[in-house]
Amino acid sequence: MIHAVEGLVFRSASNRRAGRAVFVLIHGIGMSHRYLRRLHAELATDADVHTIDLPGFGGLPTPDQTPDVGEMAQGLGVVLDELGVRRAVLVGHSMGAQWVVELAIRRPDLADAVVAIGPVTDDRRRGALTQALLLARDSALEPLGANAIVLTDYLRCGPVWYARQARHMLRYPLEERVSRLRMPLLVVRGGSDPIAREAWARRLSDRALSGTLCTVEGHRHLVQFTAATVVAARIRAFALDR
Repeated sequence: MIHAVEGLVFRSASNRRAGRAVFVLIHGIGMSHRYLRRLHAELATDADVHTIDLPGFGGLPTPDQTPDVGEMAQGLGVVLDELGVRRAVLVGHSMGAQWVVELAIRRPDLADAVVAIGPVTDDRRRGALTQALLLARDSALEPLGANAIVLTDYLRCGPVWYARQARHMLRYPLEERVSRLRMPLLVVRGGSDPIAREAWARRLSDRALSGTLCTVEGHRHLVQFTAATVVAARIRAFALDR
C-alpha cells in the first residue's frame, strides 16, 4: 500500500491478525522491506505485522527535500494512523532504530515498546569513514544471500540519497534520545557485529528508563536476517513481558 505524506512517499506491507500483538518493522539506511521479510514472516505467525519502506528507499521516489530523523518519524506516524495502528512494538534495524526511537518519543500513543536491532551510530565511532570501514568489514562475512539484497537495495537507493540521509544518521544522538523513552527498550545485536558493538549497545540499554540488551551469538549486523527465528522469539518474549 502506498502512502503519500506531505511530499514523502511510503509503502507498507501488512499481515493482519485482529486482536493479536502488533509489530511495526522499519529498515535501515539504503535498505527496504526485502531484508526484513524473514523476521516479518516469523512474527506474522501469531501477530499483526506491518513493514514500512521509507521515502527514497526500495525503489520509492526520492523527495525533493531531505527529511531529517524527526521529519521522517513524523511521516511514519501518519502512515501508522492510516493503517489503523493504535499501539505497537516498534522495531527498527540499524538507522531504522533511530527512526523508531524518534517516533516513540514524538508519538508515545503509538508505541507499547521499542526494539533497536544493530542500532547506529556508536557515539565513540561516529565518523563517516569509520562507519564505512565497519560496514565493509561486516559485509565481508555476511552470507551471500544477505549481501545480494544489500547490494541491490543500495543500487536502487543510489549514492546521492544515501549520502543525504547518512548525514542525518551520523548527527542523530541516539544515546541521548533513548533516555527520553517512556516505554521499554530492547536492544538486539549480533554477537559478532562490528557496527553495533556490545559496549555501545549496553550504553543504550542502560540509558533507557527500562532497557534490556539481547546478544545473539554467532551473528553479525544482519542478525534479523540470519537469525530471524531467534530474533523473533526474543522480540515476542519481550513484548509479552511488558
